[in-house]
Amino acid sequence: MLPTLSFIVFHSIDGLISDVLHYKDKELISTLPLQLNSLRKEKILTDVVLCSEGKEIPCHRNVLASSSPYFYAMFCSSFLESQKTKIDLQDVPCDTLMSIVEYVYTGSISITMELVLPLMQVSSMLQYGRLFETCSSFLQAQLSPDNCLSMIRLSEILHCTSLQEKAREVAVKSFSDVAVSEDFCELSLPELVSYLEDDRLCVGEEQVFETLLTWIHHDPFSRRGTIHDLFRRVRLRHIHPSYLFQFIASDPLVQSSFLCTEIIESVRRLLFSVGTHCPGDLEPLWAAPRRQNCKEALVIVGGRKNGERTSREALLYDEQTQCWQWLAKIPLRLYRPSYVCMHSILYVLGGLTMKAGGEFMPSNTVYTLSLKTNQWRMGEPMLMPRYAHQSSSYLHFIFVLGGLMADGQLSSEVERYDTMFNQWEAMAPMPTAVLHAAVAAHDQRIYVFGGEDAMQKPVRMIQVYHIGRNLWCKMENRTVKNVCVPAAVIDGKIYIVGGYTRRMVAYDVKTNRFEKCASMKARKMHHSATAINNKICVTGGRFINSNESVEDSDSFDCYDPKTDSWVSKGTLPFKLFDHGAVPLVYLSDKSLST
Repeated sequence: MLPTLSFIVFHSIDGLISDVLHYKDKELISTLPLQLNSLRKEKILTDVVLCSEGKEIPCHRNVLASSSPYFYAMFCSSFLESQKTKIDLQDVPCDTLMSIVEYVYTGSISITMELVLPLMQVSSMLQYGRLFETCSSFLQAQLSPDNCLSMIRLSEILHCTSLQEKAREVAVKSFSDVAVSEDFCELSLPELVSYLEDDRLCVGEEQVFETLLTWIHHDPFSRRGTIHDLFRRVRLRHIHPSYLFQFIASDPLVQSSFLCTEIIESVRRLLFSVGTHCPGDLEPLWAAPRRQNCKEALVIVGGRKNGERTSREALLYDEQTQCWQWLAKIPLRLYRPSYVCMHSILYVLGGLTMKAGGEFMPSNTVYTLSLKTNQWRMGEPMLMPRYAHQSSSYLHFIFVLGGLMADGQLSSEVERYDTMFNQWEAMAPMPTAVLHAAVAAHDQRIYVFGGEDAMQKPVRMIQVYHIGRNLWCKMENRTVKNVCVPAAVIDGKIYIVGGYTRRMVAYDVKTNRFEKCASMKARKMHHSATAINNKICVTGGRFINSNESVEDSDSFDCYDPKTDSWVSKGTLPFKLFDHGAVPLVYLSDKSLST
């Protein structure tokens, strides 16, 4: 007879202490799998044998069933295998099965390149999902441009979505390198089309065209008929016109396709008409957006640095790191040139330069900077030397307006540079010569707001130039009273930013009306502004402080039209005014040349 145990209740000052102790034996939990594995190796209490390639692996049914839905269904249902003591796993390599059994009992496994593929196949069949994904992660770590296409094919065979997505990501981000790999030319037409249509493709449109030519030339007899289908995937709007008409249009494969030549002619007619509305059959091709890795970045260039001499600096702002990256310096110190960017090329036009003997003379030089090489080159010079002028771009044209001539006189002359034919031509002059006006191009027109005349008096008018007709008109407007002020265009509105005032207004080109916007923090002049990703970036300039004194600024602010609000983006690396600020499109996943 068992002795009677009295229940002891412990008391504390605050009352009864709990009579329940929740105990978790962590050592038991951690050692149990190892103990079970020892029993398996000594064939103690094992009740099933897995057979492969003539070899036998004793196991415990309950361990296998608890580790895998495959074995659970086999041993815990009415399948014949539930009664068998030996399970023959056909086509399963014995070494692989041994590794998986060891993994089941210990939770550990060593994955190598020799083992990973059979391990994925067997873990997929036996439904060990975490092991399958671990193998996938192992292969993802081995991905490179040379093997990503073969990895995609492998992932399709193994039905491994995670590996397929990661390999595809590598392929689109390193497409330049993938295109020269051995596997590229073995892609099927639908596979190649899927890449050319991918918005994530990190490559310029010129190289997209060159890539499809490489693929066709690998097997011209059977593939030359695909040129039209592939050519429609090239986003022609984002190709430099000179490349399009000098190289693409003259390619024998393109010329052999009537449909391709029709597309090129439609683009030619659109650009020559200086229109914004393209024919219906061209609309889907022309409306294709830039690929996601083509980012708009702010570039500031030139100007007066820290109140000292004219700067030769050019800097690009990286939105992701919020840091400034130095580009190659302008070859020459230029005072008050104009700046414009198109087709990923930065143009610096004209300006005042010092000649031998210390004499200052206006220049007609044009310097260009491409981010692909980060090198400056001489462009086709302007027709007339000038400085303190304005520039604006539209389609494949650059327009230069007004400025000061060698004799110091204010000019109304306008000239146009055609990037397609690399030539300048004189256009209709402005009705009224103005200096320091706000200039912007939109919908086949260039708008010139205010400025000052030869007597340095404010001009209260809007001068409008119709690009296609080469005609000017002017409209008196009492709202216009701006000097030394930039302008930027977003969604059909031209924003005029500051100019000896904190005020910013938006001109609606459709209604011919001005709208008030949130004001800047300080009265500014000689600053720069441009539209980047549907926001207006305003940099540097000079401002009037609380003591009514003029100071140079290193400010960097952004205005959001959707919220009508300003946000500070920090500061420039130095104080700057009379500089250029332009949007430059570049491939964000490609490092810049230094």
